[in-house]
Amino acid sequence: MSSMDLEKLKMTGAGRAIAVLTSGGDAQGMNAAVRAVTRMGIYVGAQVFLIHEGYQGLVDGGDNIKLAHWHSVTNIIQKGGTVIGSARCKAFPTREGRLAAAFNLVKRGITNLCVCGGDGSLTGANIFRHEWSGLLAELAQKATAQQHDHLNIVGLVGSIDNDFCGTDMTIGADSALHRIMEIVDAITTTAQSHQRTFVLEVMGRHCGYLALVSALASGADWLFIPEAPPKEGWEDRMCSRLEGSRSRGSRLNIIIVAEGAVDVSGQAISSNYVKDLVVDRLGYDTRVTVLGHVQRGGIPSAFDRILSSKLGVEAVVALMEASPDTPACVIGLSGNQAVRLPLMECVEMTKLVQTAMQEKRFDEAIKLRGGSFENNWNIYKLLAFQKPAQIKSGHTLALLNVGAPAAGMNSAARSAVRVALAHGHKVYGISDGFQGLAKGAVSEMTWNRVAGWTGQGGSLLGTKRTLPEACMEQIVETLSKYGISALLVIGGFEAYEGVLQLYESRGRFDELCIPMCVIPATISNNVPGTDFSLGADTAVNAAMEGCDTIKQSASGTKRRVFVVETMGGYCGYLATCTGFAVGADAAYIFEEPFNIQDLKTNVEHLKEKMKKDVQRGLILRNEKCNQHYTTEFIHQLYSAEGRGVFDSRINVLGHLQQGGAPSPFDRNFATKLGVKAVQWLSEKMTESFRQGRMFANSPETACVLGLNRKVVSFSPVTELKAVTDFEHRMPKTQWWFNLRPMLKMLAKYQTSFTEYVPGEMEHVTRRSLSVDSGF
Repeated sequence: MSSMDLEKLKMTGAGRAIAVLTSGGDAQGMNAAVRAVTRMGIYVGAQVFLIHEGYQGLVDGGDNIKLAHWHSVTNIIQKGGTVIGSARCKAFPTREGRLAAAFNLVKRGITNLCVCGGDGSLTGANIFRHEWSGLLAELAQKATAQQHDHLNIVGLVGSIDNDFCGTDMTIGADSALHRIMEIVDAITTTAQSHQRTFVLEVMGRHCGYLALVSALASGADWLFIPEAPPKEGWEDRMCSRLEGSRSRGSRLNIIIVAEGAVDVSGQAISSNYVKDLVVDRLGYDTRVTVLGHVQRGGIPSAFDRILSSKLGVEAVVALMEASPDTPACVIGLSGNQAVRLPLMECVEMTKLVQTAMQEKRFDEAIKLRGGSFENNWNIYKLLAFQKPAQIKSGHTLALLNVGAPAAGMNSAARSAVRVALAHGHKVYGISDGFQGLAKGAVSEMTWNRVAGWTGQGGSLLGTKRTLPEACMEQIVETLSKYGISALLVIGGFEAYEGVLQLYESRGRFDELCIPMCVIPATISNNVPGTDFSLGADTAVNAAMEGCDTIKQSASGTKRRVFVVETMGGYCGYLATCTGFAVGADAAYIFEEPFNIQDLKTNVEHLKEKMKKDVQRGLILRNEKCNQHYTTEFIHQLYSAEGRGVFDSRINVLGHLQQGGAPSPFDRNFATKLGVKAVQWLSEKMTESFRQGRMFANSPETACVLGLNRKVVSFSPVTELKAVTDFEHRMPKTQWWFNLRPMLKMLAKYQTSFTEYVPGEMEHVTRRSLSVDSGF
């Protein structure tokens, strides 16, 4: 769709009505979706109705269906659950119930329905759509039937289980992982203190996603998921593995059980059975923790707030474009893009997974879950326990962290060390980055040394910003002394720039003709060659929580605007995504130049909002967005221009944005990047080893490992040089910039759709599910 078409879209809502409801189990992020659908619907000129209590409210009608206003959804983005309610409805699956629902919609002129729920809720919506004309005929309202002869349906998948085929993530799954990992981290400390074994039962009656990712992110000793029942005799193997772990010095064991776990005969495996088994056979002090509905609770994560907002905006665009011939669609996520998926294709594919599990075709079920699920499962099995290498490779891998500390660095180091040892490599850890490499701060890494690293923030190896050019000769000397065959550098822009300097010095030093790989890790998310860097998700969550607290501090204060400074260097990713996640009124960044007139326009915009029922405003400013318009200047401007309407306060979030423990996304992402990097380095070492030494001269042997949309790729640092703004230390083009128009629209600014990229229709097939980057 062209920008001109999208400009027309702003007028297509006139005279039209949209209704939104949430159904099924609640999921964190549903409120953000309701907010986005409401505000985007109003933005395009439509009336928007909120249906309370799900399908029950649709059937009952009356006060359950309320006209929404812009401010009806103010301050709900940070709330868990669903403020418009969800309820089981026995009436809607019946013809009589759907007839009542149709009457309640037609009475208000509603012919566009957005449903946020699971596969059952969305299937019900599709049945409703197909029956629509028949229901109207039955109501014997001929004039109305002609005027409202079809119903448009768009679905948003709200499910903490991430069990809906076609979309990379469902609304609520990331937040549920946050709750689980908070419990795992808390349990780990007491388990270590008392040398205990903990058996954690997590949700997932039919899908093991939460259990699998939690096990991968926590380094659990054993895992039970419904898609992969353990083979006969698993009791002996599990106890042997736990015993082996203790004998190597571990003071704790973590076992994660999905509530739907079964054995090969289909019999349920309960958490209490596992606990009794460990106690009876090993005599370990063992406790069971059933997480239950705590996984649905708490505030939504930044990922879920942004995901829900993106999908909600796209849902309205899809409804406005729909025709009588348009099939009902679901708005899903593919990489970092919202896509439209045929609803019933997704439902049928989801049913295929369930059928495969019922018929005990478990390998097929795992493949149908998608490449990411299958890759998670394979990596968990690879990292869960030590398997001695068949043969020694004769190669030596060195691992170092470069730049500022970022959450996920330790997770990546852990998986890299363990996979390298499994390949038969000797592994050295380098303290304090390139500076430590130059000084010979080298120590050998072992399997057990990196135990427990997944949940640790910062950099346990130590990190510095020093670039190689300052100590190239000493670095070369260390590489030669320790016989280092490959380098894995985990870090930010300095890591990328440092490897580029090493590559460009190969002509002077043969010792630098070795494979080198960069795993991007920085809260600024400013490394070329990847959409996401490790630590950025944790940083956005930390900044978001800080802003939530700041907003809450003014709950009893009338008319206050907060000006909050974020980190990120010149890169506006952190400010933009945090602004999206907290519903900010503006986010000033370097990449989008602004002047004093823009600032005054924003002040006037806030003054108008404050004259109504809005009591708080939030302005984010990236630390280097403008040399002259400093955080203090903007604060003073808002204070002066808003006098008599609102007052202003200033907050600098500072280093709290680096976060503490890594988020589930960063742990999982880091673990998989570490594996991919070492597998790639191992291949390059094998290819480049000739006549007793390494001959890695080509550009393809010095790369940044990145994720672009949903494809993992190794980009030569020399190729990335052309797309890098070295002065401002960031890529010249950044994918997240298309979030900016949505941020402005949801803050009620009149803005252009030019940068908005609408979702494309994608079909769901077995091939599209199985052929995946593995992320």
